[in-house]
Amino acid sequence: MIKFPNNFLWGAAASAPQTEGHDLLNGKSMTTWDKWFEKNPELFNQRQGPQDASNVYEMYHEDVLNMVKIGMNSYRTSISWARLLPDGVHLNVEAVAFYRHYFQDMLDNGIEPIINLFHFDMPWWLMEKGGWENRQSVTAFAFYARTAFEQFGDLVHKWTTFNEPMVHIESGYLYGYHYPAIVDFRKAVQVGYHTLLAHVSAVNEFKKNNFDGKIGIILNVSPAYSKSTEEADQQAKEYSDLLNIKSFLDPAVKGIVPEKLVKLLADNHLLPQVELGDAYLISNNCIDFIGINYYQPCRVQAPANSNNIAKKPEGFFAIYDWPDKRINPYRGWEIYPEALYDVAIMMRDEYENIPWYVSENGMGVADEERFMNNGMIDDQYRIDFIKEHLEQLHKGIEVGSNCFGYHMWTFVDCWSWLNGYRNRYGFYRVDLDNHFKRSIKKSGLWFKEMTENNGFF
Repeated sequence: MIKFPNNFLWGAAASAPQTEGHDLLNGKSMTTWDKWFEKNPELFNQRQGPQDASNVYEMYHEDVLNMVKIGMNSYRTSISWARLLPDGVHLNVEAVAFYRHYFQDMLDNGIEPIINLFHFDMPWWLMEKGGWENRQSVTAFAFYARTAFEQFGDLVHKWTTFNEPMVHIESGYLYGYHYPAIVDFRKAVQVGYHTLLAHVSAVNEFKKNNFDGKIGIILNVSPAYSKSTEEADQQAKEYSDLLNIKSFLDPAVKGIVPEKLVKLLADNHLLPQVELGDAYLISNNCIDFIGINYYQPCRVQAPANSNNIAKKPEGFFAIYDWPDKRINPYRGWEIYPEALYDVAIMMRDEYENIPWYVSENGMGVADEERFMNNGMIDDQYRIDFIKEHLEQLHKGIEVGSNCFGYHMWTFVDCWSWLNGYRNRYGFYRVDLDNHFKRSIKKSGLWFKEMTENNGFF
């Protein structure tokens, strides 16, 4: 049997905007997703908007009991900034009551809450001022973070600032997947820099006010693998890792922005605007732990025209279509569990062996009703996916990587941005035609057995 360390965290991850529902009710104000859906509902899969999230606002107690049924001892979700502080200043007391009841319910049932502050859900009042392009967002986020720590710090002892900051940067300012859906590399860099400052400012609020517990960040890490050992391909790999991984991982853990990244941006006239004192704030607010979201590797090669000034990251590295890849056809993502071992070694050897955990890993599949068997979805493909990744993670732990947990995306099927419910990820099925009724999948039963044994054969 592959056994994991004692007190290992077994759980799942989700977010407020993807699960809560009650979207513009109970005092919550608009986010960019609400406004975008209002403007362009045709962009959303089957016109499923933020209001179609899985109704955790009403069903959290049932969900917590279902977590217990499959052996979860921890759960990561987020707070909605627009629910807690609808105008950015005044506290929504109903939101405070909801979150306190939710978190207390987890604790009462042996589930440790790991609470994230931002999961792509920019409040609209701030977006109207420029969102992360505007440096005022840094101060606004720090105030929001301190408010959350004050209201829930007696219940929550593991906090994270951002989930996958690279996603709202790239998707909003390079590739058009998130609002404002523009393509502007310079703006993307500035948005990234302000996001980094918002992160360290929140960590600063946590530490200077001596809140109890630990604070970290959740980063999506897709290790780059080069097409060949040729110098140009190796350079492409270095650029990919600098932009996609080290840009947040190095400042968060080491307190420094990599010199090579600064030079790369400077050489291409992409440096952000900075202010005196920023470097000090970054260097003095390193994290206590980190969450790593891993889904797929990044295969790269030298771009066809390396002399071209980069207008997108692909100007520095081109995507390489590895002929031996395995693909999840529903997401178009490569399945490569071996990269999770490489991540474990990277954290051990390059990042001070900081405590870390797998904060997301999962497999989205469309039309899962095809696999319905006697009233239960037989998602053996998901079980196989988890086992393969856990085997690689276990190898990393065995050689000293300081990993303390594994969270699946996700616990119950949830709404997923422009994709709506096209792909399902949960241990529990959500029946959209029957009042969001939950029913366990085969993977949930397997997860229960695995957590009972703290391992698997």
